Amino acid sequence: MKVEGHIVDVRKRNIFKGRINIENGLITEIIKIDHCPDVYILPGFIDAHIHIESSMVTPSAFARTASSHGTIATVSDPHEIANVCGIEGVNFMIEDSKGTGIQFFFGAPSCVPATGFETSGAVIDAKDIKSLLAREDIWYLSEMMNYPGVLHKDTEVLKKIQYAKLVNKPIDGHAPGLMGEQAALYASNGISTDHECTTIEEALNKINCGMKILIREGSAAKNFDALHPLIEKHANQLMFCSDDKHPDDLMVGHINLLVSKALDLGYDLFDVLKIACINPIEHYRLPIGSLRVGDQADFIIIDDLESFKVRSVFAKGEVIFENNEYQLPTKPTRAPINNFKIESIDKSELNFKSINSQNIPVIVAVDGSLITEKLIAYLPTVDGSVVSDIAQDILKIVVVNRYMDSPISIGFIKNFNLQDCAIASTVAHDSHNIICVGTDDELIYRAINQLIITKGGLAAVDHESTHVLPLPIAGLMSDKSVKEVGLLYSQISDFAKNHGCKLDSPFMTLSFMALLVIPKIKISDLGMFDGESFQFYPKN
Repeated sequence: MKVEGHIVDVRKRNIFKGRINIENGLITEIIKIDHCPDVYILPGFIDAHIHIESSMVTPSAFARTASSHGTIATVSDPHEIANVCGIEGVNFMIEDSKGTGIQFFFGAPSCVPATGFETSGAVIDAKDIKSLLAREDIWYLSEMMNYPGVLHKDTEVLKKIQYAKLVNKPIDGHAPGLMGEQAALYASNGISTDHECTTIEEALNKINCGMKILIREGSAAKNFDALHPLIEKHANQLMFCSDDKHPDDLMVGHINLLVSKALDLGYDLFDVLKIACINPIEHYRLPIGSLRVGDQADFIIIDDLESFKVRSVFAKGEVIFENNEYQLPTKPTRAPINNFKIESIDKSELNFKSINSQNIPVIVAVDGSLITEKLIAYLPTVDGSVVSDIAQDILKIVVVNRYMDSPISIGFIKNFNLQDCAIASTVAHDSHNIICVGTDDELIYRAINQLIITKGGLAAVDHESTHVLPLPIAGLMSDKSVKEVGLLYSQISDFAKNHGCKLDSPFMTLSFMALLVIPKIKISDLGMFDGESFQFYPKN
């Protein structure tokens, strides 16, 4: 096979008319020619950190859509499904990803559970991590979000890190806001990346500690606008990632959007492509081709270097996307796996009795950020129970343990702006219990029980109607296509917005309100949690 066009040699920083000869999936020859089709051939894009589960579809369905955007590989952390189903969940993701054209490089989830302050569906301990890292289909130790454990030399945490070092596999980081001596200590343990930076100051501090910075632009956390100035002088230390990408956003674009945004801002083409295409290969030592003789024939063909409209995607010499269509047959999804034990809740369990309604800790959601602010508020009471204050936009938020019958965790949250509505989800990082926010107990009760009936998904209710997006695979993913799930997701998201929510992504924002490792205040199935002091708030 031969392919001709303007070849973009990112490593040598030049573009030339050329022909690529391919045999048995490998590039055997690259020849300069005098005339070629008016198309451009360049390495494919790589998402350097993503949880495929957050797209709410399986890896095989993800591949069909992501390939249309020029994505040829992902560095994937199966942390979400592992927190629900353990190693069985990791194996599910790996098996489903095979034969899709896109290469998914999965890591060993380092934090299952993410903390000891919540109830997850599984535990992956240091012994399990050692076993996973010994496998050829596990490429790195996934994000070490238990940075307090690293800093305080937790024995179990350090064992996991040591096992990665013994097999010479990279260790991903996750340390929002960590700087100075603490960041240096964190990095000195062999942790090589961070995707949680929100400021230039934080990113530069971590670069100086020897870490690579992943510029993240996901559905909830969007850091490109804050971090893109790094591209000018630090392209060698950067990668692009999405972290969490909901299906409606994946339909629009992927890493290609970050490439286009960076080029529109005037950054050098070869620097941007190095970040998007080459740096992940080198950092994670991925067997992905980058247009060199002897490489796998992994590349994309685009119309031009402005629109980046994808014509074709080659993976190991095989055309997997062309003529606006995915070229491989649809892969049947394995039988769904799940972990959902509870049967129902009673509305009386949603009462929040308190002896002091004047000092109630409140989560303040921040649009486009995983970090929250905190507020101490005075809230009204009815018959001795603290209730939502619609006038202040402070609503009740609850977390229900889906793995065992236990008391419901109740708190309060600001900035959802819902009116006569409740929304609920089993996509609730990191343990993926049921999380719900609503204006009154009746609606909260209905939304939660709807998800118990479907054994997972998203739900939105008002006093007249109920809307559900079922996610039968671990309560995280559907067995449908990105387009089908994206349409249902857009409809249920619009329902929340039509009931007053002003957040760009209501369900994605809700899903992170139980993420205890991101400050400043969150809620787990065990109570309201101070993410700065890393302890629960006292019970009122």
